[in-house]
Amino acid sequence: MEEAKKKEKTENEIKKEYLLGFQKISRQLARLENELAEIRLNKYCPSCISDGMPHASRCSDLSSYMAKVDELEKKILKKKYNRLQKQQEIRNRIEKMEDENEKDVLTYRYLRGMKWEEIAIKMEYTYRNIIKIHGRALSNFTI
Repeated sequence: MEEAKKKEKTENEIKKEYLLGFQKISRQLARLENELAEIRLNKYCPSCISDGMPHASRCSDLSSYMAKVDELEKKILKKKYNRLQKQQEIRNRIEKMEDENEKDVLTYRYLRGMKWEEIAIKMEYTYRNIIKIHGRALSNFTI
């Protein structure tokens, strides 16, 4: 009996990690977009630090800036594509499930990133019922 519980927990943990993959990619994308915004902001509003040292021409500064921006834009585009693929993959697997409440809980939690309390309010269930539905949903979810 104990081994069955351990196996189920491990299986559910694997399912949670899979479902959280979309949010993980979304956070990575947000970090890249923030980095790009900071680089652009620093280019237009550089800090006025006069160190008295001679510096290369503005042309080489601009080319290295453009190369960095281009590299980040490519990473962002690739990450957006990966996120869209992951979202569609997870959504398709959720839609294969039979119970609508289970589908809703998994969608709200893992694709929309809602908190348990928000899901309970949206679905008009208690927090405890949402947790129970989530447990059943994980058991019925297939990777």
